[in-house]
Amino acid sequence: MGLEERQTKVLKAVVEEYINTALPIGSGTIEKKYNLGVSPATIRNEMVKLTQAGYLKKAHSSSGRIPTSMALKYYVSNLMKEQHLSLSEEVAVKEKVWDYRHEMDKLLREMTRELANRTRELAISITDEGDIYTAGTANILEAPEFYDIDLTKNLLSRLDGVDFWEELINRSVLPIDEIDLLLGNDFGNEEMEPCSFIFSRFSAGPRKGAIGVIGPARINFCRVFPTVRYFKELLDEVFKGW
Repeated sequence: MGLEERQTKVLKAVVEEYINTALPIGSGTIEKKYNLGVSPATIRNEMVKLTQAGYLKKAHSSSGRIPTSMALKYYVSNLMKEQHLSLSEEVAVKEKVWDYRHEMDKLLREMTRELANRTRELAISITDEGDIYTAGTANILEAPEFYDIDLTKNLLSRLDGVDFWEELINRSVLPIDEIDLLLGNDFGNEEMEPCSFIFSRFSAGPRKGAIGVIGPARINFCRVFPTVRYFKELLDEVFKGW
């Protein structure tokens, strides 16, 4: 379904409110906070259409709606405005990791730690030789989704499972310089559906790998996407001469 302009505005507002609050969204909230210039009844009607088209779904415990994986991907592809790292932030990251540029293990360990610091999410790096690096595990506890002990336990139990992450990364059909996004049933695992995984692949001579961030499905895409991209570009710069 191609979205009309008003539906696009409503969808953008619902997604951004959901990213900010993690709560189901009602038409009254959108009308009060997003100044779309239409009545709550009109917004409600558009939300019904978006629900029928698969972009929104009804929350179990509320009359509000939450975005589906399809809506979140549409937002990333068409609506979000990226919040890039400032030049001073980029320089600070580069200075932090540059001394390790000749040592893959130390470089990826430090890059992963810095990526977690910059995104306030759980960062992960993997190489095709089976090395896995994680940092920022405590960051996931900032998101209410991970108050669910079963979800958190399932995610943490997979952090040492190189095969699981390699399989996800190897499914990517995007060019190596693109940023990939996995949401919902992309994981092929029902327990992981409330999560997102934003990553990019890299090459270091004959070796290959990926670096990225794991968080809730409503992760701060505007910030995480450009940050992961910068880290990938920095790795490319380091590995150019390998």
